[in-house]
Amino acid sequence: MQPSADSLQIGNYIGALLQWRELQTSYDAFFSVVDLHALTVAQNPAELREKTRRTAAQYIAAGIEPSQSTLYVQSHVRAHAELAWILSTITGFGEAGRMTQFKDKSARYGADATSVGLFTYPVLMAADILLYQTDVVPVGDDQKQHVELTRDLAERFNSRFGETFTVPVPVIQKETARIYDLQNPTAKMSKSAESDAGVLWMLDDPAKSAKKIMRAVTDNEGTVRFDREAKPGVSNLLTIYAALTGRQIPAIEDEYAGRGYGDFKKGLAEIVVEEFAPVRDRALELLDDPAELDRILAENAARADAVADRTLSDVYDRVGLLRRV
Repeated sequence: MQPSADSLQIGNYIGALLQWRELQTSYDAFFSVVDLHALTVAQNPAELREKTRRTAAQYIAAGIEPSQSTLYVQSHVRAHAELAWILSTITGFGEAGRMTQFKDKSARYGADATSVGLFTYPVLMAADILLYQTDVVPVGDDQKQHVELTRDLAERFNSRFGETFTVPVPVIQKETARIYDLQNPTAKMSKSAESDAGVLWMLDDPAKSAKKIMRAVTDNEGTVRFDREAKPGVSNLLTIYAALTGRQIPAIEDEYAGRGYGDFKKGLAEIVVEEFAPVRDRALELLDDPAELDRILAENAARADAVADRTLSDVYDRVGLLRRV
C-alpha cells in the first residue's frame, strides 16, 4: 500500500491485511510500504515520512509480524529503482500505455498533468515483485493487469538473457475485499473519499467509528437482508459484519430477522470497536516510539536487501553491465 493517508481504512484491513496475515503463515512473505510509488503525486516531504511510519505501524498492529515476514519501506531497498530502469528498457511504449490505471488517470487529468512516473508505475511494480523471485502475488482485480505485465517482462527477460526471474502468478483476493463507503454505498470506500463520514479509519477513536456505523446509509425497508442492487447500504454492512466475524451472511440475516436496522448497526458497531481497539492501541504504541519502529524497519530492509541484491547482481551480469572492482 502507498503511504497516502494518516490512517488505513477498514477496506484496507478486510480486503488486504486480513488475507496477508493468513498468507504469511504459509509463505516466505514480503510486505512493503511503497513510498516510491507515492511520489507519482505531489507530496509534502515531512508528511510523507510521517505517513510512511504510520502505514508500517498499522501493518504490524494488524498482524503482519516483522519477525515472521519481511516488512520494509520500498525506498530502503535501492534495488527496486535500479531494477525498474533495467525493466523499462525491455518494456514497449505501447504496452505501458495500455495499462488501465494510466489511461484512466491521464484521460481524467490530461497529458500535461500526467507524469512519466505514473506512466512507468507498473514497471516499478514489476521490479517490486521480481526482485524477490516471487511465486504468488495477492491482488485485487484492479491490479491483475499489472501482474500480467510483470509476467510478460519476466518471460521476455528470461528469453533474451537466460533464466533469471521466477514468473509470478496473481492470486485474486476473496470476494469480501470490496467494502463500500458508508454514506455512498455504491462507491468503493477509499482513503481519498470526499467525505470522512463514509470511511471507517483504523486509527479512529472507537466512539467515532461506532457513530459512523449508526449513521450509515441504509434504506426504508427495515429488513436486514443482502441484496447488492436493491439494498447496497445494508449489504455493505452485512459484508463488513461477515468479514470481521467469519460468519456466513445468511446466519447474520437470521439473527437480526425482525429486529430492524438499529439493533443491527449497534451489533456491528460493537464488533468493529472490538476488532479495531487493540489494533489502534498497538499502532499508537509503535508510533510513540519512532526510534524502535525505525529499527524494526531497518532490520527488515536489511533482510530484503540481501534477497534483492542477489537478483539484481544476476540481472546486471546477464545484461552485460561491467562490475565495479
